[in-house]
Amino acid sequence: MAEFWLISAPGEKSNQQSWERMNTVTTKANLSSNFKFTIPDLKVGTLDALSVDLVTYLTRFQWDMAKYPIQQSLHTLYEVMAKQISQIDTDLKARSVAYSNIKANLQGLERKAVGNLLTRTLTDIVNKDDFVLDSEYLTTLLVVVPKANYVMWQKTYESLSDLVVPRSTKKLMEDSEGGLFTVTLFKKAVDEFKAKARENKFVVREFNFNEKELQSEKEEMTRLAADKKQQYGPLLRWLKVNFSEAFIAWIHVKALRVSVESVLRYGLPVNFQAVLLQPNKKSLKRLRGVLNALYKHLDGVAAASVADAVVDIPGLSIGNQDYYSYVCFKIDLNLIDQK
Repeated sequence: MAEFWLISAPGEKSNQQSWERMNTVTTKANLSSNFKFTIPDLKVGTLDALSVDLVTYLTRFQWDMAKYPIQQSLHTLYEVMAKQISQIDTDLKARSVAYSNIKANLQGLERKAVGNLLTRTLTDIVNKDDFVLDSEYLTTLLVVVPKANYVMWQKTYESLSDLVVPRSTKKLMEDSEGGLFTVTLFKKAVDEFKAKARENKFVVREFNFNEKELQSEKEEMTRLAADKKQQYGPLLRWLKVNFSEAFIAWIHVKALRVSVESVLRYGLPVNFQAVLLQPNKKSLKRLRGVLNALYKHLDGVAAASVADAVVDIPGLSIGNQDYYSYVCFKIDLNLIDQK
């Protein structure tokens, strides 16, 4: 990406003379690469009719006669562009929120599935056969045992309570820190077992097996993954198409701004030449000095820093801009590149 300056100077006997004069003084010292920036003869009306706010960010320019007929007034053209950008912005917010919600919900479930054995979901670990279910007297607990204590667990789990079912433990899974074991015992001994387990650094996980809930969680993750995949492609295509649409509208707004500023400054009849300059990075100050010298006769009291008006088109904004004796708008494509 690069930085461009879009400037406008009043025409001389012909716009070509204005172009050649500016082009000569800037290119002979290799200060910039210059391109003619052609703006059609827009319907300007009177100077009073031009006193409207226009907002812009510009990169490239190609006037679209079909979308923005130049027979229409500047105000009408501006309203068409603003409405287009506003609609894109509204649609973007709605689509982004929908996709972001799906992504966030899926990530939440995925995080639960990759945590340690004390916190992670057990959906993909346990099944019905691992538990004693529908028993009036017996229950199955899940115990997290540190790896260093595997041997101790096997030797002692039956003695943590007199009501533990012998040889009822089974390792379901392990991670880098420890393993998840089952143990079956009488329900009335659960509190005693938990206390003794805690003394031996065995952690009993609070878990009640519910096949419907586990199945629902699996289905939810599958559904969210499918929804995310289904929405990603269309969203990406929509972004590509509408970024292009917004970008084109953006450029046309800038062209309107240049046209309005030029007429307000240089007067009627319309006679100005717009030029797009790409300054050489090492020559920014020199280029600005050359342009100031070339056009200093246009405004002898030009302030160095006059705040530009701020207009809010959703998705587009303009900050303060320096004032020069000629019309000039900075075009920083690096802002787009960073995003």
